[in-house]
Amino acid sequence: MQELIGGTEEWLPSDYEQYLFHEGTLYESYKMLGAHIMTVNGVKGVRFAVWAPNALSVSVVGDFNQWDGSQTVMNRIKHSGVWGIFIPGLKEGSLYKYELKTQEKEIVLKADPYAFYSERRPKTASIIYHLDTYHWKDQKWLEQRKRKDHYHQPMLIYEIHLGTWKKKADGSFYSYRELAGELITYVKAHGYTYIECMPLMEHPYDRSWGYQITGYFSVTSRFGIPEDFMYFVDQCHQNGIGVIMDWVPLHFCKDAHGLGRFDGTPLYEPIQSERAERRNWGTYNFDFSKPEVESFLISNAMFWLDVFHIDGFRIDAVSSMVYLNHDNAGSISLKNHLGGEENLEAITFIKKLNKVVFEQYPGILMMAEEATDYPLVSAPTYAGGLGFNYKWNMGWTNDVLRYMEMDIAERPAHHHLLTFSFFYAFSENFVLTFSHDEVVHGKRSLLNKMPGDYWQKFAQLRLLYGYFFTHPGKKLHFMGSEFAQFDEWKDLEQLDWNLFDFEYHKKFSVYFKALSHFYKKTSCLWRLDHEQEGFEWIDPNDVTQSVITFMRKGKKKGDYCIVLCNFSANVYEHYTIGVPSNGSYIEVFNSDLAMFGGSNQHNPKAIKVDQVPYHNQRYSMKVTVPPLGMIVLMKQTKKRRRSGFYSV
Repeated sequence: MQELIGGTEEWLPSDYEQYLFHEGTLYESYKMLGAHIMTVNGVKGVRFAVWAPNALSVSVVGDFNQWDGSQTVMNRIKHSGVWGIFIPGLKEGSLYKYELKTQEKEIVLKADPYAFYSERRPKTASIIYHLDTYHWKDQKWLEQRKRKDHYHQPMLIYEIHLGTWKKKADGSFYSYRELAGELITYVKAHGYTYIECMPLMEHPYDRSWGYQITGYFSVTSRFGIPEDFMYFVDQCHQNGIGVIMDWVPLHFCKDAHGLGRFDGTPLYEPIQSERAERRNWGTYNFDFSKPEVESFLISNAMFWLDVFHIDGFRIDAVSSMVYLNHDNAGSISLKNHLGGEENLEAITFIKKLNKVVFEQYPGILMMAEEATDYPLVSAPTYAGGLGFNYKWNMGWTNDVLRYMEMDIAERPAHHHLLTFSFFYAFSENFVLTFSHDEVVHGKRSLLNKMPGDYWQKFAQLRLLYGYFFTHPGKKLHFMGSEFAQFDEWKDLEQLDWNLFDFEYHKKFSVYFKALSHFYKKTSCLWRLDHEQEGFEWIDPNDVTQSVITFMRKGKKKGDYCIVLCNFSANVYEHYTIGVPSNGSYIEVFNSDLAMFGGSNQHNPKAIKVDQVPYHNQRYSMKVTVPPLGMIVLMKQTKKRRRSGFYSV
């Protein structure tokens, strides 16, 4: 076959683009590779380009040539592993794949790694698509995002699986556009500031939940066309809601049409099988030592930020990226060239990714799902960190859920599970999470994790969320928990919306809305989330009564609240706590109110302070603490005269 010299034809990728791609610094490689509608010498058609350095030949096949590769053989660009061809007359909507002949003379059909749209599963072809026709109306949001100070503002994230949030009567999916109408109204009513979508890149298997991807640049066709998803994001922004996407740069599925052994050799995955295999998930790991893989993955992040106006990513399985043996059921223990277990190439990639992304898109979120004690995950790269701006606090989640699942009588012996998080709470910029991983595969729903009778289950879930909202850190929780879904997440069915017909679930929904809005308007609960000055213990050591008492503080003098959480089933009617100021305090929130389904043990009147030091505070007072309940107290002022959370 005749080789073409890069740059001699108008439609070929330029020498400079190819150089950057092979250097690992072409951060918009989706503009060079893939299928692009263009006009060449007055002729409209489609330019195809694909990286397949070890293939003997590559053709474009599709519904336009009866899937016959002999008609449209691609040209190898000289001194490059990139193949290209311009096919006149092709239009948007045509189906295509790449037909590759491997070194073993085997013919394989592959979807385009850079396809902008794909057939709906179980079909697997790529679709020629143009992404420049949607007219965005979110310019105000994007401008404000550049200047947004996430660290000192409230953040409440609704994690959602679009396929099972709600389904139509016939069991089919809602489209992106249909979800925009109903979902946005719902999340605004509940006080959320962000929607986090489980992966929406194209994937073949529903029950992978999107975490095993074949089309990294292709928004899944399950819920509509790309413009429909653009509309969804646009509407979220116009309604003051940000959109975060789960992103999976660790591994990819082995389906025949995907990235695995793309040109007949390990291309996107490492050559060494023990490093390529992610055995416990049946997938391939990305090879972060290859510059072209860096270009692919960093470009993918930039693509979603650029083309779809995404507000950030939750990066999946970061622990398995930074450690060679984390959650990997390999037969041998892997080591780097220095003898350690860190994946040095992956760590370099992560730092590069975050540096590039934040330079181009200030104000976005890069959140690491990282479960180890790897240091400085959310520190900037110039300070030696990985460069994320947030890390999931999975240690807190594990500890507090382990504690809450215990019989109430057993809790005093495990009191440290409630308080240990404060030894490290300010070492990273943390997000507290009750994610999908906590409520699936036999783990039970949050409500059903709670011990005791029916009333106690709801009381403890209200208490758990009270602690969740008052503990330092931003907040994320999975869909359904806001109305106390009783069953665990059923990943093929919609949420149990019929639960709103039952009093306790209806009242819990009222509680969650009240708590989330209380959180958003109470600045001391989020102003200093990531700074030690925003928190002070009053009493972490009341082990026998299973009560913890602490203060959350804002930036201004006097901007603080006192939180009491009672993890026992007892009512404490004259419970003494130390307080920092003289005067009177009022109860501004109580999880045990009757309107929430509680026993209505509360402090209806202002509580006068005693001139007696206690708990290392200058003053003290006696309060009523509800069973399995949480209360918040604030200093009484002219503006804050009455008790009750509505007066805050």
